[in-house]
Amino acid sequence: MPPIAPDAPRVHDVLIVGGGLVGASLAIALAPLGLDVGLVEASPPGALPAVFDQRNLSFAEATVHALDALGVLPLLRAPTGRIRRIHASRAGDFGRIRLDAATHGRQEFGQVVVARDFGEALEARLVQLRSLSRYRPARFLGLEVSDAAYRSVRIADAEGERVLRARLLVAADGARSSVCDALGIAAREHDYQQTLFVARLRTQAPPDGTAYERLTASGPTALLPRGDGHYGLVHGVAGAEAAAVAALDDAGFLARVQAAFGWRAGRFLMVGPRSAYPIVGSVAEALVAPRAVLVGNAAQSLHPLGAQGFNLGLRDALTLAECIAAAPGDAGDAAVLRLHAARRADDRARTLAFSDGLARLTANDAPLLRPLRSAGLLAGDASGWLQAWLVGGAMGYRGDVPALCRGAA
Repeated sequence: MPPIAPDAPRVHDVLIVGGGLVGASLAIALAPLGLDVGLVEASPPGALPAVFDQRNLSFAEATVHALDALGVLPLLRAPTGRIRRIHASRAGDFGRIRLDAATHGRQEFGQVVVARDFGEALEARLVQLRSLSRYRPARFLGLEVSDAAYRSVRIADAEGERVLRARLLVAADGARSSVCDALGIAAREHDYQQTLFVARLRTQAPPDGTAYERLTASGPTALLPRGDGHYGLVHGVAGAEAAAVAALDDAGFLARVQAAFGWRAGRFLMVGPRSAYPIVGSVAEALVAPRAVLVGNAAQSLHPLGAQGFNLGLRDALTLAECIAAAPGDAGDAAVLRLHAARRADDRARTLAFSDGLARLTANDAPLLRPLRSAGLLAGDASGWLQAWLVGGAMGYRGDVPALCRGAA
């Protein structure tokens, strides 16, 4: 790691604010380009960011291809869960959607990884990057006046405040991004009035490669097949009920989840520690500003229904890396950023529309919508072209797909 002088402002080709899933992945993707990259991280050495907890990440096939090429997946110490089948239904509606990877000529749709395991693998890969300068623990304070060739960024770390300069500033600091605010980019928010409880679940019938999604007016209940013989449970409740659900003991919580999900996976036997996450979506009104770009949750934060959040954010990062590689010399050049925004437009718009539309439609219990939803479920289960469209989106092949996602080096 290059030494960081405490007195003179350090100059980077790219400065990434945020060392979570997308920010760390971007730093890794930029490594082969020979750029001087800085990474501003809130967590100190030896500690993982808070996002790397016991949540279960569902990686689409395109994401699996990319993370393998980036050298991250081989560093996972725990086995992943393979998603070979998808089963989706809604309480109170007729029909269901069943997708089988083998039917579409695939071994799997994707893989399930525990966020903490993934964080450890990312950290192991970051340690291997000799050209990366890491500022940690550090906090973004704001932007300083600078000339047209650079962004000047003020941060605070253990040594006090300092100013860093970069040809390109990347906001990867998550939803309600401080960098986004400093750039003057507005974001539209939508509170779904739902809270998701996440936990490890042991069932009478062990995972067989099927990912289940049971939809209700108060949110989804999903079972994701993990690699340790358990399911990753996601249980959505109305926001007003979250405190009461959090207060349930394990037996009461299991009974509630069993009633919401049904018996397709047999009896629910044991649940691990639970974490709760209120669901608020946000969409930045612009992806780029002069010598600055937003990626991941700083650009858009999705409803977890459909499990597209990190998959979309990784495609943000990989597309940006490709645009920078295609025009060497100045990572923050206006033409690079215009190209990035244009390439991300279709994938972003479609994924946002799908995730938000599905969340709103399935949460609406109006009687007139039930036959329409039932017809959609029946069509999705029977129609070859509709299944192919759903599969393409679920596997991460939507819009202008980065080369690493396609399995191309």
